Amino acid sequence: MSRHTSFRIGGPAEIFVTPRSTEELARTYKLLNEQEVPTFILGAGANILVADRGIRGAVIDMSGFQGCSLSQTDDGGTLNASAGTPISDVSALALDHGLSGLEFIYSMPGSVGGSVWMNARCYGRSISEVLSRVEVLDETGTIAEMEVDREQFGYKRSPFQNSGSLILGATFALLPRDRELMQERMRSIKQDRENKGHFLHPCAGSIFKNNRAFGSPTGKLIDSLSLKGTSIGDARVSELHGNIIVNTGSARAEEVLELIRLLETKVRETFGFELDREILLVGQWREEAT
Repeated sequence: MSRHTSFRIGGPAEIFVTPRSTEELARTYKLLNEQEVPTFILGAGANILVADRGIRGAVIDMSGFQGCSLSQTDDGGTLNASAGTPISDVSALALDHGLSGLEFIYSMPGSVGGSVWMNARCYGRSISEVLSRVEVLDETGTIAEMEVDREQFGYKRSPFQNSGSLILGATFALLPRDRELMQERMRSIKQDRENKGHFLHPCAGSIFKNNRAFGSPTGKLIDSLSLKGTSIGDARVSELHGNIIVNTGSARAEEVLELIRLLETKVRETFGFELDREILLVGQWREEAT
């Protein structure tokens, strides 16, 4: 799995499936559910930490499901994207057509499916704000299209996190805007990510969610404790941003998790705050991953 995650960390999957068509995906997903095989849906491999011992059961790789189509009117337009499409590519396509709403997610290394599942949020906006429909595949292999009810979404939370449905694609409702203004915003966002060290080493972006009740972003809390640069093996708290852990060489998942727990303990002891993890722990861990 280290070949398939942005962290470049993770042991082997027992079964790794790469469907070539929607029909093949539906048959496979139905069979795995009928046989009660634990199944993990893999998008771009961002925002996850896979255990060193790997993943028991099956991994379905959605990277083959890519593509976009666009319908445009004077009032705006809709953009349909398959689940495996890089979300940053979707943002760039919207820019090409002067359609605004996805600038905030430009240069984020995730897929459409993963972004919808997580209700990805950054720079003050969430995917659910521009999401209008989602195509899903249920455990029986049946395909359906869902209208989005924004009340079912929250801060990095979506209804798909508590269902057995697999996201096939999404439709975004966008508005017209001056391309130069959009491009400047996207350029600024990419520069900010670069300044925070998102692209210097393999990483999974923010490790913890931001809780407004804390008074400061999580990264600033960690920064104030002089924890930037702290290392366990090849896992290191980024020297540029306290809420990012990077893989400086051959970091193991256990080292990253140990570093996560260290940050949680230091913040709890100093501020009394319980940090909420954004990163998902996937696979077989040596102990309960808490």
